[in-house]
This record gives sequence, structure tokens and C-alpha cells, in this order.
Amino acid sequence: MAHDDTLYSTREAAERLGVSLRTVQLWVEGGVLRAWKTAGGHRRIPREAIDELLAQRRAELLGSPSPSQFKLLVVEDEADLLKLYRLQIAAWALPVTLVTANNGFDALIRIGEQRPDLLVTDLNMPGMDGFRMIRTLRASPDFADMEIVAVTALGRAEIADRGGLPPDVRIFTKPVPFSELERIVRERLARPMRRPQPA
Repeated sequence: MAHDDTLYSTREAAERLGVSLRTVQLWVEGGVLRAWKTAGGHRRIPREAIDELLAQRRAELLGSPSPSQFKLLVVEDEADLLKLYRLQIAAWALPVTLVTANNGFDALIRIGEQRPDLLVTDLNMPGMDGFRMIRTLRASPDFADMEIVAVTALGRAEIADRGGLPPDVRIFTKPVPFSELERIVRERLARPMRRPQPA
């Protein structure tokens, strides 16, 4: 049977995108890459979905940070608050590369590409919110133990009403506790770096 060059398997998509199979699976589960299942249960990804993501990655990876630095991913949909994160983190004068995203979809792309050492995320965001993003990460074996900090305006009862969060996710209430975040980053920097290997 001839190969349909408009559709790709997850392995073929991973080769085309230059990422691990696990990353493609994460993106499919999170809805970043459009896909569907065949009658036999295999995922198929349309070529145009891969081309769109390739074009986006090419544009964004021009300023890709050095892989040797500690990577901190901040997910926040308020532009002014993201600027404040940048200013505060720069003032720490630590060897930290800041990667940002403004919703869960963008964050899953960054996570697949950058493999951050620490994820700091808002919960209430348009599109894919922090709850769904965290559930997607915890369902993936490669990202199940990623260190996650939630910074939110939601109260504990509101968080519980929306399905709650895994017990290992630290929760802080806005305004952003930058001194606490700095302490967490300094603690992480004091530990040996443990970079996961691509699948």
C-alpha cells in the first residue's frame, strides 16, 4: 500500500519536526498538533499541521537559549505581568534562561522544545488553561515529574471546584511572590542538573 504523503504517523512527525516521539505524543494529547486515530488505533497527523508548527518553531527558535543554562518557563497571559517576571528574574543575576508562553498550548510547545527545569504557570488563561496543561504533562511519562509551581488569583476552593491540582504542584496566590520563586530557583541551582534525555 502506497504511503499517503499528506498524513504522518507520530514517529514520522517526530522525525520531520526534529523532536522526540514523546514530545509529539505530548503535543497531540495537548491538542497542539491536530491528529486523529485510525480504525486500528494509530494516530495520523496531517501534513499541513506539521508544516504550520515547523514554520512557528523556525520563527521562535532564532533566539533559542543555550542548553547549558537552567531553564525557567513562565506561563502567563497578562503581558504586563510577563514583563514584570522578566525584570524581576533579570534582577536575580542568576544563570537562568527565561522562556515564556501566554497559554497552555504555547507552553506545551516550549516544554517539548526546551525541556525546562522549572515551570511556573498561571491557572486561569484563555484557550488551554493551566489545569488542562498540568493534567496533560502529568499523563506523559517523560514530563510526569516536572517541577511545577502555580501562581494564581484563584482561591483554594475555586481550584478544588475545577478539579484540583496534583499534590506535588506548589500553589502561590497572586501577587507573584518573587522572593519565594527566587528561593526555589536558588535551591534548584544548588542541586546537580538532571536533564532528561530525548526518547
